[in-house]
Amino acid sequence: MKDSSPRVLIADDQPDVLEALRLLLKSEGFATESAASPSGILNAVEARDFDVVLMDLNYARDTTSGQEGLDLLNTLQALDGTLPVVVMTAWGSVELAVEAMRRGARDFIQKPWENARLLAILRTQAELSRALREGLRLEAENRLLRAEGRPQLIAESKTMQPVLQMVARVGPSDANVLITGEHGTGKQVVAQTLHALSGRASRPMVTVNAGVSEGVFESELFGHVRGAFTDAKVDRVGRFEMATGGTLFLDEIANVPLNLQAKLLRVLETGEMERVGSSKTHRVDVRVLAATNAVLQDEVGAGRFREDLLFRLNTIEIALPPLRDRREDIPLLALHFLRQHAQRYRKHLNGFDPGAMQALLHHPWPGNVRELDHVVERALLMAQQDVVKAADLGLRSGREASPRLEEMSLEEVEGYLIQKTLARFEGNVSQAANALGLSRSALYRRLERYKLHL
Repeated sequence: MKDSSPRVLIADDQPDVLEALRLLLKSEGFATESAASPSGILNAVEARDFDVVLMDLNYARDTTSGQEGLDLLNTLQALDGTLPVVVMTAWGSVELAVEAMRRGARDFIQKPWENARLLAILRTQAELSRALREGLRLEAENRLLRAEGRPQLIAESKTMQPVLQMVARVGPSDANVLITGEHGTGKQVVAQTLHALSGRASRPMVTVNAGVSEGVFESELFGHVRGAFTDAKVDRVGRFEMATGGTLFLDEIANVPLNLQAKLLRVLETGEMERVGSSKTHRVDVRVLAATNAVLQDEVGAGRFREDLLFRLNTIEIALPPLRDRREDIPLLALHFLRQHAQRYRKHLNGFDPGAMQALLHHPWPGNVRELDHVVERALLMAQQDVVKAADLGLRSGREASPRLEEMSLEEVEGYLIQKTLARFEGNVSQAANALGLSRSALYRRLERYKLHL
């Protein structure tokens, strides 16, 4: 976690001034680092985080006008708009002070300085800096928290008991956990339960989906700085930084591109990362939970996934059974979803009639719990009485499960083939895309177009 001592970068081309400031600030509880030139300032700010920069405006190029320091102010603002800069010069004037403030300086000190005033300014700016950065991080967290619900882990079947026991044992720890299972089995719900049981529960659980384009995923995970690529108009905090002190959930981990797996491994091993387009190292403290419907050992054997990354991710592995192997849970889950959607749509139903429940219990559920959720939502909307009937569910019988291709439109055929191929590869997007002769991004576009769910 971050040191509580305010970190100040002191910049001046006179060694005796640097030493005097270092001794003064050290005695007052500040952590300091020194730079003797504009290039030294930039190198330090690019490499580490500071709460305040205290810098002279005059350097070797021009010792009286302060122009070199004024030019540097613009560069520092572009690098980090949240970093407060306090400027100082022995050749101070009202005009120079005004110009420095106009270019982004937070305050102005004239040499020789008054110790009390200097210390008060640095403490104030350090507190404001931390408050601003914390505010930006919390704003990013809140956007995520508002977007994500917190489903319940509903499981009473014998098949799920080992899963519940494992969740109870490892939840309170900081151990990395790999959650495996077919698509729709509830991997994210298990991740949320693990987070809720941990000592990090008061901090956010931040989710990032690896099943997006490579460039988007890297920016989502690590953040970026302004100008890192064409559309990077402003600095962006990545999910690792948002999750500091909390939990990071990496969904569809098997889809992380090989060249980014090395960067991910480094963060897991060292807790250090850089935003895209920046060389500044940030330290993060996160617990990592990952999920996949692929067999990662097979992915390792095929050369698509790093074995050392797999070892880092699966300190503990929790394998979720498919819904067809835990049918005792179907009535509980169905009633839970019915109550949930009834509240959302403001429609009251008393439950399922026997025929509807039998249909639910005998359906093969290739989409698992997620499919059950969607079926119950549709049934609630279609129901014309106070209970859900079998016809309201819209489940196909065995004879209707495989439609005739000649009776389908071209788009329906394509959607059907995509569904069948995903089912054949147990939801593994990379393998399905390869079998269909598509790129992974092209397959994701079709999934979105046909509103298909993994």
